[in-house]
Amino acid sequence: MADEVSYANALSELDEILNELEAVDVDVDRLADRVSRAGELIAICRDRIGAARVRVDEIVAGLPAVDTE
Repeated sequence: MADEVSYANALSELDEILNELEAVDVDVDRLADRVSRAGELIAICRDRIGAARVRVDEIVAGLPAVDTE
């Protein structure tokens, strides 16, 4: 399943797709499939970043307040 792809692997695959799409001899028969896959990978990365942001916010919220006086 696509959601099982790690963030690092998703970025790596996105880089490969970008290289394919930038190639002079891009296979137009695969173009739509590769763009679709890129969209899936971007969604995975956004979800992972969002989850990490929520977790960091929870951790920071749980830290004791610092007295600045």
